[in-house]
Amino acid sequence: MAQPIYKVWLAKPKDAYYKLSLEERDKMQKKAEEALKKVGAETVVGCYSGWCSENWLVFGVEKFPDLETVRKYSQLLLEMDWFNYLESTSYLGTETP
Repeated sequence: MAQPIYKVWLAKPKDAYYKLSLEERDKMQKKAEEALKKVGAETVVGCYSGWCSENWLVFGVEKFPDLETVRKYSQLLLEMDWFNYLESTSYLGTETP
């Protein structure tokens, strides 16, 4: 049986993001949320950290049913051109016993 995969991500906007209107930013965020739900994953927490980090302005944790779901979600983000707007890094892991 597959075990859940947790993804910790850290991100900061690129210039292309700041060129979008607030409405376009909201629309892009909603598309990413819909893609996450589409693959059967969920956001555990999303946080604003710009008040204490110059490098990463936001971070979060997502929970995926399995590794294949992580791959599907990554493909959807690529199709959205998500990484043209945000620089990010992420780490995958499983719960410790």
